Formats: sequence, structure tokens, C-alpha cells
Amino acid sequence: MDLNSMTYVELEEQIKKTKIAILPIGALEAHGPHLPLGTDNYLAERLAQKVAEKIEAIVLPTFAYGQVWSLRNVAGSINISNEHLKAILVDIGTSIYKFGIRYYVIINGHFGNNVAIKEAARELYEKIPGLKVYYFFYPGVSHIIDEVRESEPLPGGYFHACEIETSYMLYLAPEHVRMEKAINDTPNLPEDFEYTPTPWDRVTSTVVMGNAALATKEKGEKIINAAIDNIVKILKKRLTTKEGV
Repeated sequence: MDLNSMTYVELEEQIKKTKIAILPIGALEAHGPHLPLGTDNYLAERLAQKVAEKIEAIVLPTFAYGQVWSLRNVAGSINISNEHLKAILVDIGTSIYKFGIRYYVIINGHFGNNVAIKEAARELYEKIPGLKVYYFFYPGVSHIIDEVRESEPLPGGYFHACEIETSYMLYLAPEHVRMEKAINDTPNLPEDFEYTPTPWDRVTSTVVMGNAALATKEKGEKIINAAIDNIVKILKKRLTTKEGV
């Protein structure tokens, strides 16, 4: 159920059936020579659609901008500050609560958004006790990634335009992948990469953080389906309690 395409009359009828709204959020930033700038948006949106099919939720229009400090110097990146992003997410939550939504589910496709999302959820927790906020960033898939990955992982769990993210795209948005341009460009990261701000354009000229050439649809499907199962399991458990809708 896509809010963008509904009339307000249709929305009012739908609110009688479900009080769950999913917000896909991504970012605009470089993803190497083989993936589009809107990679994180495609991933968040299509993941949200798959989740919505399983729990009968309303899917809000994708919020296509995020906190991209690490790649803010690279062409195509549009950086939103954490403060601004947090305020927008709070405003969206406040608005959807007014027309009857009681479960605000944020499906994030961009790691850099996590801080603002968590802070927004905390503010809404204090401001609107009747609104339950969930936020998901590929939950519970680390063991699946370890199982299918052929390349060396980056420190801190980072992944970007690499084997893993390219596999996600091959499964969720294959029409946007230029696999013939996929490269292996695992950067030699400084020892303090995880512990001090480091613009990524200082450590890589391609912004590919791994071996994208090893990506496959099958790897992406296995990881993404695990993430979907985990999200649905968490939400359904909540919705079947006395506090559920």
C-alpha cells in the first residue's frame, strides 16, 4: 500500500485496517562505477515493500537524503546534518500519528543515518508515548554475511559498493547494476580508521570498499530474506500482544 498513490479517502479506509506505516530512508552518494547514486534509496524502498506485503503496512514515500559526511566531497553526494535529519524524522512521525498511525517503522538503507534515526526515535518516545517507533538496518544477518562472503570484511562492519551491497542490489534492484563495471578495490585503511573521522575520498579514489566483482544475486537474496524474516518476526510479535492493533 503506497501512500503516494492513495487518496485521502482511501487512506482513511486503510487506517481502519492497519496502523503501521513504513518509512524507507536512504541517501544520495557515490557507489563506485557500477552502482547508482541512489543505491541506498532503492534498497530501502524495495526492502520496505517486501516487508509491507507480509504485515499489511502503508509504505510512505522514500526519504531520499541522508547523512553522508564520509563521502560529502564526492560528486553526487547530498549531505544532511544529523540535527536536520532527526528533526525531519520527528516531524514525519508527528504527522502520521495525527492521522492514525501507531507504529512508525523506519527501514534504513544507509549506515550514516543510524545516529539521527535513533535520536529521533528517542525524542518521539518522550513526545508521543502512543507512537511506537522501530528502526531497522538489515537486522540479524551478520552470520549469513559471514557464511556467503568470499572477500575480507572491512573493520567495524562497514560495507559500501562491495561484494555485500552489490549483492543486495543484484537481488532487489538488478536493473540498476552495471556488473560489467564492478571492480575489486579494497582500500588499505589506516589503523585509526574506526576511531577518528576519516573522509572516504582520502582512502579510496573509486569509493568501492571491497570486491564488488564477487557479488551475486544469490548472496543478496539469502541475506535480504533473512533481514525481512527478522523484521517481520519482531513486528508480528508486537502486533499479536495486547498492545498490538
